[in-house]
Amino acid sequence: MATAVSTPTSTPAAPEEDTTQVVVLDAALLVRDECNAREHDTEPDEKLITSVKEIGVEEPISVRPRPDGTYGVFKGWRRAQAAQVANATAEAEGRPVRPVKAYVRQDLVGRDGWTRFLSLVENDHREGMSARDTLRAQELALIDMSEVDRRTAAKALGVGRNAARQAKTAQKLDDATLRRATAGGMDLEQTAQLAEVSDVRGAETRLLRALQRDHEEGGGRGHWDQEMALLRAEQADAAARAKAVEELKAAGIPLLGTVGYGQKDPSRPLAELTTGLGAPLTEDNHKGCPGHSARLDEEHRPVWHCADPAAHGHKARPKPKRPKTEEDERRAEERARTVACNRAWKAAAGPRQEFVKRLVRGKTLPEEARQFAQRIVLDLPRFYGKWADKQRTETLALLLGAADPQKEAPSQVAANFPKNRLANVLFAQVAAAFEDDIREPKQFDTARMRHVCLWESPSPLQASYLLLLESLGQADNGSYQLSEVEQQAVASHRPNANAEADSDANADA
Repeated sequence: MATAVSTPTSTPAAPEEDTTQVVVLDAALLVRDECNAREHDTEPDEKLITSVKEIGVEEPISVRPRPDGTYGVFKGWRRAQAAQVANATAEAEGRPVRPVKAYVRQDLVGRDGWTRFLSLVENDHREGMSARDTLRAQELALIDMSEVDRRTAAKALGVGRNAARQAKTAQKLDDATLRRATAGGMDLEQTAQLAEVSDVRGAETRLLRALQRDHEEGGGRGHWDQEMALLRAEQADAAARAKAVEELKAAGIPLLGTVGYGQKDPSRPLAELTTGLGAPLTEDNHKGCPGHSARLDEEHRPVWHCADPAAHGHKARPKPKRPKTEEDERRAEERARTVACNRAWKAAAGPRQEFVKRLVRGKTLPEEARQFAQRIVLDLPRFYGKWADKQRTETLALLLGAADPQKEAPSQVAANFPKNRLANVLFAQVAAAFEDDIREPKQFDTARMRHVCLWESPSPLQASYLLLLESLGQADNGSYQLSEVEQQAVASHRPNANAEADSDANADA
């Protein structure tokens, strides 16, 4: 079948179809419009053809005229094709052919974006249109529209202002994944986010599980946002490793693999080796050795090795190697857990700060947040003052909603707030102080004179901030949830934690 093209004209507002006169057209003049949203499964089935043979096309189709005298069908193309098949059969049997009733939309000539949008709405309300066709139509329709039409169309489709970009991103998923995402209840933005992290193992399952938890707990996005933050952190970690591997490859340095079970690993770190004369081995003086190689540590930094020290004349340092014990294995597990918790703690900052930003930019600050900020400033001026002395303004500018926190001063951003939102600005300042205070997962605790991991042992004040945000998120239909590592951190600081501990102790006694 031919495909319709259009000649640009002026762009008047598109009238409703019920104000457009219905005409009858020869089915032979109908072709598929290039802006018809349905690109797959476009052929009529036998049931539809049989129906049209018997009674014709009852529901009018929608077309726009073409320069060559034909009409491009952007709504009802399958019905039009069924009419063409029915007429061909009628001609062969000597019976009269039936015309097709149609809305002729002269006003849509040259308005490809709006035409595609109308076709999308029509097909989206019918069964059988694929998720990929829907995404493709959304992307092309919104791109081709004027800003005024785009706002109207986005509102009608129930999508945000970034819908065209999100639809383009979501199309990277294969058809099976798109169907599962749609069946699981993902909206356009969530489907696009799934596409962004689809290379992370288990991403789809984890996000569907988070979405289900959100639906069960009020319909917010708290669990989804936390899972996305973790997936992005894992994706960034994998990208960092891939970059480190590529740099070693470009330098011609072999990356040592994992030794199989029961096999002996002949390689040794340079730190454990010397030259034949007992001089230390370093990266610089070992580069010429055929066994020069590396392994990557937890931070994806190269640890230089010799693949076979005995074969290349190196000696082991005169330090006896201890046999691996259960304690060594326990420490290795603890080290792996520390790396995972540190990564999760840093990832949790993204959803947390986005939630604070929404609170600050909201018309009304929750009373609980206002009282918390007021209490910190008045009762704990030393805590607030320590942050103020550091003069770190980027986090505050971010929470106030600055487009470029590194360049915009918080005072300039706050100047745009109405006078009745002074409490919002105060809460942003206090939240910025806490965000900077808990930025790094490992800190030196001056009270205990040792380093502590916040995901294991936050201070009561730090825990109170996280518990406040959890409470505010639950009150806002679950729009924010603490991440797993944050929940682990505040577990002992919850109001009923001490009572439960006392109860357990009494039961043991």
